Amino acid sequence: MNRSTPMALLGGAMMSLTGAATAVELSVVGSWSSLPLYKQYESTFWTETLPAASDGDFEVTMTTFDQMGVAGGDVFRLLGDGVFDVGMTVADYTVGDAPELEGLDVPLLANTAAEARAMVDAARPMVEEIMTDRFGSKLLAIAPYPPQVVFCKPEVATLADLKGLKIRGSGRMTTKLLEALGAEGVNVAFSEVPGALERGVVDCAVTGSGSGYSAGWWEVSTTLMTLPLGGWDAVVTAMNIDKWESLSADQQTLLSDTIAAEFETPAWESAADALSNDVACLTGSGECSSGDPASMVLVEPSDADVESARAILTDVVLPEWAERAGGDWAQRWNDSVGKTVGLQIPQ
Repeated sequence: MNRSTPMALLGGAMMSLTGAATAVELSVVGSWSSLPLYKQYESTFWTETLPAASDGDFEVTMTTFDQMGVAGGDVFRLLGDGVFDVGMTVADYTVGDAPELEGLDVPLLANTAAEARAMVDAARPMVEEIMTDRFGSKLLAIAPYPPQVVFCKPEVATLADLKGLKIRGSGRMTTKLLEALGAEGVNVAFSEVPGALERGVVDCAVTGSGSGYSAGWWEVSTTLMTLPLGGWDAVVTAMNIDKWESLSADQQTLLSDTIAAEFETPAWESAADALSNDVACLTGSGECSSGDPASMVLVEPSDADVESARAILTDVVLPEWAERAGGDWAQRWNDSVGKTVGLQIPQ
């Protein structure tokens, strides 16, 4: 009995060491640290939900690209290089490297979270291929920011009033749409927008309604136009492909199932009611559950504005994207997203 006790202790220690060795360490980079998507969903999922669901099989260290001092457009390039294991950023930030990814988040086609998710689900096979081929990564999730609306310092009443104004778009396709409306597209980083509005570098800027509230854009603008000129600014989450392939089949299944159920779905569910709450917070009309309300002037789109913008989207913006993307991406979009939203790119 005395001889077996040390062996039993040694065996237990070896089992403990073996168990510790199997834990997967993940370095994770989230999206904007100041915005609700990160605070409410990304951070909670990676640092609490996944480790708990895996019984400690995944150990996570997490930061965000802005905390790292990394541009949002560099996240997937660094991810593919193996600088970190998991990265999240706005798809529109990366279209310089992958113009075909613009087809994920097209302006004006989704007025509700359900419509936006249907578009994303239709586009998902294309996004999976783009992430693998362009960035050497495995797509894990696609989550929304709130609808991308227009914050203006000058008073505007219709879409025609945007003509001649300097406007920061939330992505390349949005900027192309604004330019086709007669505005001047200006490239300004999200974090620099309040100062740019205050100094008159831009007259208006497009971002998510909740993002603009959280970042204080209402302090330097007067008018809120809720026509979704910037789509929903989908945030893509991906894992370095080598890291993904190093996981066991069970680990891959656990991660895929858990991120779909405990991150992606709740984020989409919260987006369903986000616009009404955000408008209440930005205008002071209605109950704001996010903080103190502002007093912006609300401009809702007229039928004429919607019709005009949709015509420009169909006749100018989408055909230009088809040329930038090249190959058969326009046809693939028509066969997937286009069928879902009832719109076809002329070819």
